[in-house]
Amino acid sequence: MGQEIEKKFLVKGEFKTAAAKQTRITQGYLSSVPERTVRVRVKGEKGFITIKGIGNASGASRYEWEKEISVQEAQDLMGICEPGVIDKTRFLVPASNGLKWEVDEFYGDNEGLTVAEIELPTEDTAFEKPIWLGEEVTGQVQYYNSMLMKNPFKNWSK
Repeated sequence: MGQEIEKKFLVKGEFKTAAAKQTRITQGYLSSVPERTVRVRVKGEKGFITIKGIGNASGASRYEWEKEISVQEAQDLMGICEPGVIDKTRFLVPASNGLKWEVDEFYGDNEGLTVAEIELPTEDTAFEKPIWLGEEVTGQVQYYNSMLMKNPFKNWSK
């Protein structure tokens, strides 16, 4: 059983000059209930199916299982996904201690939202916060991609 431990933050400044790589991602959800999300994703030239469980009390840790599938299979499965698509570019920004930031810049109905995640070996692993990092939103469900599909950023009252 795989365990994903990550912290999530809003982005408030320029980060792209520090990015080592960027990849376009489109994804949909076969199931978006909080207890088990089933995501289908095309990431660059690869397809994936991912199952995630419900988060723990802090929202930083949850079960995750992922398998690579063909892009054609991913596109076929997208055709039976729940309404709504997540479209974003993911920027990989190196961090200290061999860690990395995954910064997602959203498009479409989530245009204007940029979030950064750092995956950690343990919930209490220390990490440096770059100057472009904003408010921590770990565990705030409205920032989960599965929720952004249902209630996109454009609908939030500013």
